[in-house]
Amino acid sequence: MSSFAIGIIGFVVMLLLLFLSMPVGFVLAVVGCVGFAAITNSPAAAFHLIISVTHDTLSKYDYSVIPLFIFMGQVAFHSGMSKRLFDAAYSWLGRLPGGLGVATVGACAAFGAICGSGPATAATMAAVALPEMKKHKYSLELSAGAVAAGGSLGMLIPPSVVFIVYGFMTEQSPAKLFLAGVVPGLLYVLLFGLYIVWACWRKPSLGPPAPVGTFRGRLRALLGVIDPLLLFALVMGGMFCGWFTPIEAAAVGAAGSLVIAATRRRLSWKMLWRSLQETVRTSCMVLIIITGAMIFGRFLAVTTLPVALAETLGNLPLPGWMILVCILVFFIIMGTVVDNLALVLMTIPIFLPILQALNVDLVWFGVMIVTVVQIGVISPPVGVNVYVVCGMMRDLPLQTAFRGCVPFIAVLLLGAIVLFIFPQISLWLPNLM
Repeated sequence: MSSFAIGIIGFVVMLLLLFLSMPVGFVLAVVGCVGFAAITNSPAAAFHLIISVTHDTLSKYDYSVIPLFIFMGQVAFHSGMSKRLFDAAYSWLGRLPGGLGVATVGACAAFGAICGSGPATAATMAAVALPEMKKHKYSLELSAGAVAAGGSLGMLIPPSVVFIVYGFMTEQSPAKLFLAGVVPGLLYVLLFGLYIVWACWRKPSLGPPAPVGTFRGRLRALLGVIDPLLLFALVMGGMFCGWFTPIEAAAVGAAGSLVIAATRRRLSWKMLWRSLQETVRTSCMVLIIITGAMIFGRFLAVTTLPVALAETLGNLPLPGWMILVCILVFFIIMGTVVDNLALVLMTIPIFLPILQALNVDLVWFGVMIVTVVQIGVISPPVGVNVYVVCGMMRDLPLQTAFRGCVPFIAVLLLGAIVLFIFPQISLWLPNLM
């Protein structure tokens, strides 16, 4: 059997095992190892591949940025920053039609800037915002859609774990990728907010405005979130100005979150232990997926499957922009059934030769990938953020939550089209570095 045929079989087996809900990292590693052994006819070579790739991945200094940013987000969550961010957003935006939903999206964006994870942002803000929205008689569909879609912003607004891993795989600067996600993230906050205001203006029963508060109360709520906003500005501004490398910025962010928790008198041994536990668990999961993807990538390399696919797409009588659209549609479809990080790790080795042949700006394309994968995390059948929201609110039917996400999926598609047509929206900040 040819190596190309083995590559096709390996890819099909990998998808089948993923559909059976097997752990992503182990699926990639096992399929990659068995496939490599089948092609080389040497189990010893495949065993050596596992050892060398695992050692190289887990000892790579650059990957230390992952647990540091995750720890920063965990400390922020356990120290109550998410509640203060939501209260501040609600005090300023609550008077608008659907103001509580707009505040939820704004708080999701602010917490995503500290957390870096879409599902974690959705879970955190669901615990904070859903009870308030239920108390103010907001539509269940709108509430679920706002939290799930707002949570997806944690993948785009830096620091993002997906950006970090994509940067390492494509040899792009994580700092540039972080900056490239800032303006698109703010664009989506604006688009989500405009949709919620418009929907509640047309049908006020979806989300009635909150009572008008005093200016002093709004100012007090804003002062309550100055410290996390300053921490985000320090981390991103330090990378932008060249004061920190991404790893140093992550360390500054982690240390800064501890300082904020201590000054707020929320730092305790129990809180610190829980943050460390969650950081270790999440970091191990991410690093195992990366290791498995690296092994699977070596297997794909010896099958020549990526080269053949690149040549096939390159020879199609289609303009380059249409080939890019086909790739992005593939990411949208696969993003509905495969974890976003695993999807990027599995497919970038396949599509990278095509992107290089088309002279695509890989920083811009990284933003596009994260943008379209956001659609997958709120789309059936496996919209991760939707399941997270329903898990936090037990009496929320899954069908209701998915119906609430439909308008936000349309907004995400609109934003993706705008970013595709106008790449400078994403590249403006990185080009200033």
